[in-house]
Amino acid sequence: MALFKASFLTHIRAVANPRRRPPLCVSTRLLSFSSPEEAAAERRRRKRQLRMEPPLSALNRTQTAPKPQQQTPYYLNPNNPKLPEHVSALTGNRLNLHNRILTLVRENDLDEAALYTRHSIYSNCRPTIFTINAVLAALLRQSRYADLLSLHRFITQAGVVPNIITHNLIFQTYLDCRKPDTALEHYKQFLNDAPMNPSPTTYRILIKGLVDNNKLERAMEIKSEMDSRGFAPDPLVYHYLMLGHARVSNGDGILGLYEELRERLGGVVDDGVVFGCLMKGYFIKGMEKEAIDCYEEALGKKMSAVGYNSVLDALSKNGRFDEALRLFDRMMKEHGPPKKLSVNLGSFNVIVDGYCGEGRFKEAIEVFRKMGEYRCSPDTLSFNNLIERLCDDRRVVEAEEIYGEMEGKGVSPDEFTYGLLMDACFRENRADDAAGYFRKMVDSGLRPNLSVYNRLVDGLVKVGKIDQAKGFFELMVKKLKMDDAGYQFMMKVLSDAGRLDEMLQIVDTLLDDNGADFDEEFQEFVKVELRKEGREEELTKLMEEKERLKAEAKAKEAEAAEAAKRSARAAVASLLPSKLFGNKETDSESKSEGDIQALNEESSDGTAPEAELAERTTESEGDKAA
Repeated sequence: MALFKASFLTHIRAVANPRRRPPLCVSTRLLSFSSPEEAAAERRRRKRQLRMEPPLSALNRTQTAPKPQQQTPYYLNPNNPKLPEHVSALTGNRLNLHNRILTLVRENDLDEAALYTRHSIYSNCRPTIFTINAVLAALLRQSRYADLLSLHRFITQAGVVPNIITHNLIFQTYLDCRKPDTALEHYKQFLNDAPMNPSPTTYRILIKGLVDNNKLERAMEIKSEMDSRGFAPDPLVYHYLMLGHARVSNGDGILGLYEELRERLGGVVDDGVVFGCLMKGYFIKGMEKEAIDCYEEALGKKMSAVGYNSVLDALSKNGRFDEALRLFDRMMKEHGPPKKLSVNLGSFNVIVDGYCGEGRFKEAIEVFRKMGEYRCSPDTLSFNNLIERLCDDRRVVEAEEIYGEMEGKGVSPDEFTYGLLMDACFRENRADDAAGYFRKMVDSGLRPNLSVYNRLVDGLVKVGKIDQAKGFFELMVKKLKMDDAGYQFMMKVLSDAGRLDEMLQIVDTLLDDNGADFDEEFQEFVKVELRKEGREEELTKLMEEKERLKAEAKAKEAEAAEAAKRSARAAVASLLPSKLFGNKETDSESKSEGDIQALNEESSDGTAPEAELAERTTESEGDKAA
């Protein structure tokens, strides 16, 4: 067949081309193999040859690189942390909501602003993270740390993704609350989990807060971490670190940091923010000439309000207050917001503190009240600074006048404010007023620490107001974690006044408190006081009575628990027959009336034993089944 096909094709070509002579014979290459086995052997041979020697066409092919796998976009991967909203989300109704909440913030109605933000979280118009940050920042400015953390916890549970500003506000809050370890824990969690990197502002907040909390070594470590991340040298960060060295009178540390900054900036420091601390370093080392030269050099640099304040503080605290006043006048003349900000709240605080240090309290109060003319609103720290200086100079009346101005300026006093006024009133023999300030502090929702409470009770006892001191003890014993010294002080006062029954009442309360530790040393203290009037055995009787009452209470609890178990078992047993046999029809499956009556009579008489009753009940059930 193959031969016939090849011959036919040759014939067709010859007919189509008559000039071409047909071949005399058919090429053997057109013939088939003699047998299928031979064809299969030839195929195997060619395959072996191709495996050993690939064809040239295969060698000339260009090796195509494998296509890289396309990475899934970040926002489509559910395992990645969510990204915070972009500022472009602040449009339409959300922008209207943002402006409405900002209006409440400007009107100083922060409670309504925070409440409005909470309600809007689960509404059709959800606030953006920028709106929430505005409310958090307003709460931080007024030192309302508890409200700030509560709102932050709420938005976190609601699934609002924070941005870097939100994290910075939380760091600042914990650092202002004197909780640097908590702030560092949040910073560590931020580095591990947040889909963003820290900003230069983050490091400024952390380093300043750590320096203010007397953790200079940790602040230096954070600065090294900042450098390792490739951030440019920040003069403000060096200013905070130099200020920390100045507080511990380490002049060499200040000069070393300045030299490091100058070297990293190429030998020239244009920002004047570090020159105030550099002046302090020279003053600490006794190099006054170099300090004045540094001051003259600073005046020709680019100075911000923070830099000016540092220079003011260096001059006023080193015997050059007149020069500081001249610089302050220059700063107020240059001040032209918003283009030029030469004066801020810290400037007035430094000058007020300087006036007080010179004994010129009248001028200090005048400067303090001029803050509003330069768009500077005093905060709680500013009020506390002036009140403390007035109280130290026994000017309690003027201090109370400044305290009275706080409410009108929308500033809330804190625990330190009330503690200053309380101590000042005690020094002026005004124990009732001192107790009044302490009560105001408690009524306003503030929580005084144990030190303030101890000063109050000690002051009341010294003027013979034992009943009032005992009243505050009973008020605060539940709110404060009272230590043994606090209990023993009040017991000692009552014992010296011959009021042992009231002292035993305190012991009774102490024994009822399971968290209190009434150890052998404490017991010996009480016995010594009772031994003065021969009533030592009353403590033993009281402790035995308390142990008996506790044992009876435990027995009653165990009995009640056992009774509850029995009741539960009885209820389950009463349900078992109906569950096992179900509801059956009355005609064919109910007991006969005679059997039921007989069983009821025997059970009521109590003559038939329980086994017999059970047997008869089983027989009646069998009859029904039959």
